[in-house]
Amino acid sequence: MSPIPLIYNVRSVRARWRGNLVAVLGIAGVVAVFVAMLSMARGFQLTLVDSGSPSNAIVMRGGATTEMESVVTREQIQVIAGAPGVAHDEEGHPLVSGEVFVVAAFHHRASDSDALAPVRGVSEQALKVHRGVRIVSGRFLRPGLAELVAGKSASTMYSGFGLGDTPSFGGRTWRVVGIMDSGGSAFDSEVWADQPVLSQTYKRPEDLFSSVTVRLTSPAALGDFKRALASDPRLTVQADRETDYYAKQSRAVSTMIRVLGFLVASVMGIGAVFGAFNTMYSSVAARAREIATLRALGFGGASVVLSWMVEALFIALIGGLLGCIVVLPVNGLTTSTLNWQSFSQIAFAFRVTPDLLGKGLLFALVMGFVGGLLPALRAARMPVASALREL
Repeated sequence: MSPIPLIYNVRSVRARWRGNLVAVLGIAGVVAVFVAMLSMARGFQLTLVDSGSPSNAIVMRGGATTEMESVVTREQIQVIAGAPGVAHDEEGHPLVSGEVFVVAAFHHRASDSDALAPVRGVSEQALKVHRGVRIVSGRFLRPGLAELVAGKSASTMYSGFGLGDTPSFGGRTWRVVGIMDSGGSAFDSEVWADQPVLSQTYKRPEDLFSSVTVRLTSPAALGDFKRALASDPRLTVQADRETDYYAKQSRAVSTMIRVLGFLVASVMGIGAVFGAFNTMYSSVAARAREIATLRALGFGGASVVLSWMVEALFIALIGGLLGCIVVLPVNGLTTSTLNWQSFSQIAFAFRVTPDLLGKGLLFALVMGFVGGLLPALRAARMPVASALREL
């Protein structure tokens, strides 16, 4: 039995566009919310992952999962600096940066309240180790002085952290001497200070660090580097590739956003399915004589089911495309949220990517299939004789 021509469905949807509008708008709304939530999770994840470099390793105390719960001594850093695979600068100095990580309460402009912000004490080698970070205004901080370099997001997210400002925290007044740009990574949300000065401010021993970031000679050098650290009895540390470490940091929040997105989209999706269901049922009732005529012309029940499903999927596809178009403007919009691993604010941008748009279209087609199946079966089972009597 030959199927009903596709052009029939296209013309039918066009002729009944007012009746189909409710289903189209409902599906479009669900797809827009669904893709927006996924793009939020993707943006948060990529912001943290982009903070790392495959050529960098981060070393922390064995068993530590975050920098806040890690302690590395100066003596251990000296041993780490001599391990195989560590890169050196032009003067022969190892590219190793011992860093201290603390959180401080700054005034958050958007919420007009205090929020915890990440403050990182770095060494003179920090810019050579974190090569994705560059100073875009002012200069880098000088050792031994109460100076700050603020990430471009931190400088706008918190009051008093513009170039030349003198914020106070930790019982000390600081001066912002530079603004840094890390290309949208988590470092843009951080404030950097000189490590010894920051340790003194928070009354921490100057020879204790939260972590050590090491520049490797190549990404492949990580294996030899890790084996050397594991076999040295003077060390009780663990080394991870920097990108892997930040990927783990993003997992909890990005998973929570995805789960929340699926829950919201599922609830809205049920409403959209009922909208499509009602639209297709109304279409079956209004087109009883049309369906009977098709059956009388020789098209079987399977052809009618297929035709009605194609029409439902076509309506859903239009709604899905509309939802994708609606969500496109949020791409690149910046917001902030709490990073549960460091309990500090992090700024990130929505990332609407082609694969997320594809998932949105797939979700729309699923809603169209579910909403059109029962009306399609009813259309196929409609008595031909009784429907034709209405002609």
